[in-house]
Amino acid sequence: MDIDVGFWLTLALLITVLIWLADRALKLRQRKGMIGSTVETSNSLISVLFIVLVIRSFIVEPFTIPSGSMLPTLQVHDFILVNKFSYGLRLPVTNTKIIPVGEPERGDVMVFKFPEDTSQNFIKRVVGLPGDRVAVRDNVVYVNGEPVERELVDSGRIAPRVWRREYIEHLGEAEHLIWQEGLIDPYNGEPRIPQGGTQGEWEVPEGSYFVMGDNRDNSNDSRFWGVVPERLVVGEAFLIWMHWDPIFSLPSFSRNGSIDKIETN
Repeated sequence: MDIDVGFWLTLALLITVLIWLADRALKLRQRKGMIGSTVETSNSLISVLFIVLVIRSFIVEPFTIPSGSMLPTLQVHDFILVNKFSYGLRLPVTNTKIIPVGEPERGDVMVFKFPEDTSQNFIKRVVGLPGDRVAVRDNVVYVNGEPVERELVDSGRIAPRVWRREYIEHLGEAEHLIWQEGLIDPYNGEPRIPQGGTQGEWEVPEGSYFVMGDNRDNSNDSRFWGVVPERLVVGEAFLIWMHWDPIFSLPSFSRNGSIDKIETN
């Protein structure tokens, strides 16, 4: 479960402000011992907490990638930055939009609260906008009846019975990589197109977004649990600033740059 940093920052700021008000009324800093030193430390933290809360709530927020659902675009343990301003200014904790600035666009990499458990942050790519019809047939994505343009750039086995195809997909203004994976048919040696829950057609209601992972056959997304309501949108992911595998390794900055920077093998 994700830690709600915004909630705890807001609570910490509220506590320090209350201590400052009590100090103004009762002159607590003048008392000797632990009370005086605690009040002095608390008062010195107010400006720091306020600046951090403003930056994190309204400008930019760091996140880490916990799963491979956005491969090859985002790797597990990538550290990314999310623009909190691009989709409108929102209040911390409640996530209520107070100033509309912009809306998610097709192809954006968007961070949002998971509709089935809002304590978790998810990251996916915006495929369908309000009013769109999205369909997936034979692992080809259709938006409003038109197939999303894609170009095959790599194909081959990644395990004895598993194949992978890598495409450059053109979704809105975005150009990015996606993976399609499946099993090798043991009888003829040909790739099988994955079936099951990845096929279907969906209408995107007003005020909602249809999202999918770039790792198309290994992503828990709108194909399984539905659309993302606008009230759960957090921001637009735009930058990889570090990659850090398990804590005993050293951080790497070789992947620094725009999230949709295309690198093919």
